[in-house]
Amino acid sequence: MASSAKTAAPKATATKKAAPAAKSAAARSTSSTGRSTSSANAGKGAGSNAAVDIQPRLNQQQNAPSPTQRYGTVSQRLPIGLSEPTRRDSVTMLNQLLADTITLRDMYKKHHWQVVGPTFYQLHLLFDKHYEEQAVLVDAIAERIQILGGVAVAMAHDVAELSSIPRVPRDREEAPVQVSRLLDGHQRILKNCHDYADKADEAGDDGTNDLIVSQLVRTNEMQVWFVAEHVVDSPLTQAE
Repeated sequence: MASSAKTAAPKATATKKAAPAAKSAAARSTSSTGRSTSSANAGKGAGSNAAVDIQPRLNQQQNAPSPTQRYGTVSQRLPIGLSEPTRRDSVTMLNQLLADTITLRDMYKKHHWQVVGPTFYQLHLLFDKHYEEQAVLVDAIAERIQILGGVAVAMAHDVAELSSIPRVPRDREEAPVQVSRLLDGHQRILKNCHDYADKADEAGDDGTNDLIVSQLVRTNEMQVWFVAEHVVDSPLTQAE
């Protein structure tokens, strides 16, 4: 009997080894047909769940439905305790500041690339530093507009239409001209900042007032100082 049991054991082992062989055969069958369960479900959903479509839907801009919100309107999506007229006025002011700040930011990058002359190294670095700081302001203004329930101006053609800063020529200009253009842009923004900060304060929009005073005014004034000192009228002296 013991001998019979020992001879039966290899058969059981052979049975267990049959399972991997079956899997191998199934794999060969799949490769021969060029399809598998996952490939058959491709484009039909996540895994075997056809109800979940993970494929991108392209060309949605063609015959697009109505926008979720029109530019120039405000929605009461966030309960921030401000009336609709107050929010609308603040959004209008902030979009003007946003367009001008985007324009000034891009002007700094243009001059960073194109500056030439004996102060190239200093201005090249300074213009890029100011570009980065203006980019931070752009984001802060746009986010405040969205918090107020408005729509932030974003695209270059819309910014160009709204900005109060004169269009800069494509040409490469001398460093003093570049500096003069930057200072003019700063001044235009700062004049609006002082006016808009007062209006926001009178309307009770403390968040907008704080943004304008603590970030826009202080950053622009500091940048004016650093840029203006490059064109100060100082007499040349000679060592004796």
